[in-house]
Amino acid sequence: MSEPFTGHAPGSREYRRLIIGLFFAGVATFAQLYATQAVLPQIASDLRIGPASAALSVSAATLGLAAAVVPWSMVADRIGRIPAMATGVIIATVLGICAPLSDGILPLLILRLGEGIALGAVPAVALAYLSEEVRSSHAAAAAGSYIAGTTLGGLTGRLVAGGIGEAGGWRAGVWGVAAVCIVCAVLFLWLTPRARGFLPAARGGGPGILARLLRPLRSAPQLAVYAQGFLLMGAFVAVYNYLGFHLAAPPFLLPAWLVTLLFVAYLAGTVSSPWAGSLASRFGRFPVLLVSIGVTASGAVLLAMPTTGLVLTGLVLFTAGFFGAHAIASGWVPTDADPAVRAQASSLYYFGYYAGSSLFGWILGLVFGGLGWEWFIAGILTMCAASAVIAAIALRASPSGRV
Repeated sequence: MSEPFTGHAPGSREYRRLIIGLFFAGVATFAQLYATQAVLPQIASDLRIGPASAALSVSAATLGLAAAVVPWSMVADRIGRIPAMATGVIIATVLGICAPLSDGILPLLILRLGEGIALGAVPAVALAYLSEEVRSSHAAAAAGSYIAGTTLGGLTGRLVAGGIGEAGGWRAGVWGVAAVCIVCAVLFLWLTPRARGFLPAARGGGPGILARLLRPLRSAPQLAVYAQGFLLMGAFVAVYNYLGFHLAAPPFLLPAWLVTLLFVAYLAGTVSSPWAGSLASRFGRFPVLLVSIGVTASGAVLLAMPTTGLVLTGLVLFTAGFFGAHAIASGWVPTDADPAVRAQASSLYYFGYYAGSSLFGWILGLVFGGLGWEWFIAGILTMCAASAVIAAIALRASPSGRV
């Protein structure tokens, strides 16, 4: 009789393939999700719309993702984690190829909404898949590695779209991202090992979807972690949506090619995500989460300065702190949740995460356009403070925060 499966351990071939495969899934997902963010000024100019309207091309995708994560989690419970992720990435890539054909903002938003719905498969399922396939003592570090892949995905999408878009227009830039995502999707499908810890849900058996969603929603620590994603992701996307407009104006007057290179700051998140996961394994999730929020806020303060060097330093700190907090919060959710509803708990986190992105990515643009950059940064700092207070109240005593 074979021994029960307890999860892949670091150093094993399957563990390496799993981490690398999910890394490419993260690249394929997040490169597409934010493909238009680096070319928002060009979209605004080409389609003759304002900054907040152009930013809706990002919000539409993240709104679609937010709406889709819960349904995708239920699909994954039936057909399996890997088939669900593969289906979503393939459909999203097809829609990503079609999006630049739009001749106005409305068709672009519809296609971006559909793209986001398809992309919801990966964040809805990836962390549940990790928690089932990796030994529990290494789950935080594995989650950090996955988040690192999402940061490189976001960076790749922005740099490819921005670089190609500078020479060939925003449509060519978005097509370039779609080409990168095709390659990453193939690598994900090839590398990711078959699931061994997954048990498909029986049709007609177990609690219904409402009961499965209500179970984590009755948990104060789960709600507090969802709030981290809602507030911090909202602040993060808003900064990256509008910083380019801010730096193209006086006193900075930076050229478009240099503004595109600012997205290299994403590499700070690539480093901080696995680092935060490793620190959480040693010192506990709660203190690392609070420190990460503090780093995010300190970066936001520097973003308000009128000096380019200080703004760039602030962007690096802001990015590193955000991805550290996201790595901790997203990995916390499935560990703390009832094993029977892990996929739903993770999907609820990402619902809050991308709902915050869609809402604040647009609303803070109205603040920026109407009141100026200083009030915009005040809004960012208020959201960081709120996330820290919620964490201190609801997560300090959580057993999962000490491991």
